[in-house]
Formats: sequence, structure tokens, C-alpha cells
Amino acid sequence: MRTLDWVDDRIVALDQTRLPHDVVLLDLRTVDELIDAIRTLAVRGAPALGVAGALGVALAARTTDDVPAAAARLRAARPTAVNLAWGVDQVLQHRGADAMLAAALRIRDDDIASSRALGARGAEWLLERVDGPLNIHTHCNAGALACVEWGTALGVVRALHERDALGHVYADETRPLLQGARLTVWELAEMGAAHTLVADSAGPSVIANGLVHAVVVGADRIAANGDVVNKVGTYPLALAAHRAGIPFVVAAPESTVDMATATGADVPIEVRADAEVTAFAGVRVAPEGTRALNYAFDVTPRDLVSAIVTEARVF
Repeated sequence: MRTLDWVDDRIVALDQTRLPHDVVLLDLRTVDELIDAIRTLAVRGAPALGVAGALGVALAARTTDDVPAAAARLRAARPTAVNLAWGVDQVLQHRGADAMLAAALRIRDDDIASSRALGARGAEWLLERVDGPLNIHTHCNAGALACVEWGTALGVVRALHERDALGHVYADETRPLLQGARLTVWELAEMGAAHTLVADSAGPSVIANGLVHAVVVGADRIAANGDVVNKVGTYPLALAAHRAGIPFVVAAPESTVDMATATGADVPIEVRADAEVTAFAGVRVAPEGTRALNYAFDVTPRDLVSAIVTEARVF
């Protein structure tokens, strides 16, 4: 199943807010419906957002007379992940609805190919340094659900699994929206990989206790200097991996590398609603009036990153 696709003049997307209990497909027929799906995280994951941005411009070309205005709203739907704006801008370079759709579909197909390529490259890099089978720690969801197919960080895991070089995967729950517990664990179960779910706060201790050989994560933006912006909670894992002397690997497509942004300090970090932290499953868990600081992402400095793996290179 593709996470999102173009079908009969509309975007069809897997509603990731309904997983793991229900598999529900969304028919997105307008740009505003797509923007709502992105903001509510029904459509999420940096590479998938790039494809969504591209398909969204193609959809705008068929449903509105003001494509630039629709594209601007789409670009602003989530400010931290650079892929969304990248996908929008790639398709805006073309003229005419048919040309825009063809460009968007090429971006979709390129995402599928690049995920498989970077997964294989990341597995090879790890196996050159650590004898398999490897135990891997990961954070949030950088799997097939974050792309069109296959995945980035979980693409590396899939490649190791295919080579019988995967031991065990430790996945953080990823508070407050539980992308690890709901999505990553679901994907690991689907691929038949041995796995254990851990609380976010326990992740560094898993590493310190010698349970894993490497940490592999995705990225929402990689700055020109190599700083990595990813789901909040990534930075503590990088610190723990550095202290333990194990590789901390970032797997992301070239489209996530933003040469126009000098450092991680220049990236706008999305701050989401208080209620995601002060409530759980719609039930308030904090006293009335409690405020929350709900960072969606954090910055991992380049000196804590062992390697960044893309479909084209390792650096």
C-alpha cells in the first residue's frame, strides 16, 4: 500500500491518525482538504510531505484559478520540514495542469526509488563497521508511512532485515502523538522484525545499557553545515550514542538537505498545541490552566552525527 498517491484526479492518502487500529483512506479533492490532512498529521513524514506538496500543486492546477495562492498556503502548512516547500516549488516551475501533474508523479516515483537506494546504502555503511545481526534504536516514524513506500530510517532497517542482518529494533513511543507506538511498531510487526517499544525517556538508557549497536533516525531538515532537525527527542539519543561510542546515523533523501539554511539554529521549529501534552486520547491529564511547551522538533548538532545517508551519498 502506498501512503499517498494520485488516483482519478484526486489525492488518496492513508489516514495515519487512525493507525494502528483502522486502515482508512482519505479522498482529498481540494488543496484545503490536503492542508487539513497535513496539519492534523493524517499525512506526515518529511519525504511524504514533499510528495504531498507536489501533488497538491497538481491538484490546485485542476481545481482553482489561483495556483500560486494555493501553493503558498500549502507551503505554510508545516514550516519545519523542508520537503513540503521543496515539492511545491518543484512543480511550480512547470506550466499547465498536465505538465504539473507529470512533474508531481515523477517526484512520487523518485521518492520510491530513493528510499530503496538510501536504505541499501545505509545498511551497507553499518555492516562495514558492525558485524551483524545489528540491534537498532530508532525514534518517531521514518518508515514507509513517512514516504510513499519503503522508508528512510526504517528503510535501512528493512534492508538489514532482508539480508538477515537485523537483530532487534528498539522504538521510542514518541510523545505526545505516539508515532513510534502507533506507526513504527505497526510497520515493524508487518515486516516481521523483532522489536520492543520503550518510553521516550528510556531511550538514552537503552543505549547506555549496551542494548543496541547503532541509532538510525530520519530527518525533517538537514542544514548546510550538517545540523539535523528531526522529531523532538532525537537530540538526547544523539548525546547518548556519542557517549556510548556507537554510530548515530541519519537517513534522509537529498531533498531534505537544505543548502539555503546555514545551521540548525536558522530553522523555524514548529510549536504545536498545548492540548497534545496536557491531554491524552482526548482526556485531560494535567490540571486546568496548565500550559505546555510542545516543540515538535529539535536540532542535533553536526558533531553528534556519525553519518548522513541519502540515496546518492554518505557524508
